[in-house]
This record gives sequence, C-alpha cells and structure tokens, in this order.
Amino acid sequence: MRAQTTKNLALQIRALPKVPNKLTLAGALASLSTEGDFGRDTLQEVTTTLASALREQPPSAKPGEHADPYAELASLVRYEHMQAMSDNPQFAAAMAQLEADDAIRQNVDFTLTDLQGKQWHLKDLRGKVVLVNFWATWCPPCRKEMPDLDALFNRFKDQAFVVLAISDEDAAKVSPFIAERKISYPILLDPGRKVTESFKVEGIPKSFVYDRAGKLVAQSIDMRTQRQFLEMLSQAGLQ
Repeated sequence: MRAQTTKNLALQIRALPKVPNKLTLAGALASLSTEGDFGRDTLQEVTTTLASALREQPPSAKPGEHADPYAELASLVRYEHMQAMSDNPQFAAAMAQLEADDAIRQNVDFTLTDLQGKQWHLKDLRGKVVLVNFWATWCPPCRKEMPDLDALFNRFKDQAFVVLAISDEDAAKVSPFIAERKISYPILLDPGRKVTESFKVEGIPKSFVYDRAGKLVAQSIDMRTQRQFLEMLSQAGLQ
C-alpha cells in the first residue's frame, strides 16, 4: 500500500504544471522513498519524477558545485541503481563528488572501542565480510532496522561476518538502549565523531559493506530491510 501510494504521488507530481513547489515536492518524495523497501518500480518512478522536475526547474549553484536535489538524484543513480539522465553540469558534479567520497571510504581505517571494552581495527578484519553501520538511539529508522541487522549477524557470524555499529553518543546513553533491545552485534563508540566524519556520513542510518578483500562493495543511503541487507551482503559473497 505504501509503495503504491508513493508511486501514485510520483506520477501526480510529474503531471503537475511547472509550478514553484514542484521540485520541492519531488525532492521531498525522493528523500522519503529510500527509507525501507518500496520496490524498484516505485523508486524508479520517484527518480524519474525528480529528474523531470530538475530539467524543468534547474536550481542555481556556483560553478563546480551542485544543489541538493542533484545530490539526491546522483545518490539514487549510484547507490540505488536507478536510471536517470541529466546533461546539467550540476548532476555531473554531484556524481563526481559521490565517486570521490567512495574513494575515501574505500581507504578509510579506524580503531574504536566497543561497549565491552574491546578494540576493533577495520584493516585487521581482512578475510571477513564487514558491515559498518552508523546509527543513534534517537533515530527511528535506525531503531527499525536493528532487529533485521541483528538477525543477519546471528545468521552469518559463523561465516566470518562482522557488524560494527558506530554511534557518536556516550556509553551511558547507548548501553541501556542496547541491553533493553538485546542487540548482539558489536556497538562501537565514536564520541568525537572522527570516524563518522571520515566516512562522510551526514544522515543516518547509513551502512557500508566490505568484502573479504577489504573492498567496499555496497552501501545504503537510508534504512534497509532484511531483504535489502541480504542484497548488499550477497555482493560480498554471503548467501
């Protein structure tokens, strides 16, 4: 029902005349449509509507920079594998920025301590499939995806699968939250946000999957369902 409603909204927005708020509506719908699994057909309609609105009402930006709607469209193309065309230089700049950010994430390394006092060093986990998840206790989509992520951790942990869930909050807030929900995967603390910033994370939840060779093979731009997490893990060889 939610997917069909979203698809209908995308079509209705696309059919609107060239009104001032059309791009705002298309961008807002695109932002909401990546939270969970709306289905590829629905997400493609949303993407097409955003691309169409950008062609009708291209926002201005300084040379070499890009407005937020182009970043949204680029993320849908690069990370959700949607189809969209744009000859606007802002779209090219947005795609180039994502590529540069991913190059940084490919080479990032960190050492963080979990709630039990164990240190985790990312580069030491070569040979394992690693899912790095950024989250917070105050984030409803983060809370919603945690049971699915925990189920997958327990399903695959004997196949050298590791989840490293990173929060920038303090232990006094995180520990009771995790204990109450009986989450079993490692919870790492990043109170200074150095690791969060090194991954170029702005919105959460956000997840990155590295294969056994340490290659970044998949990432999410929002909350994932268990099926969507499985699709990401399959790209690292977990079935």
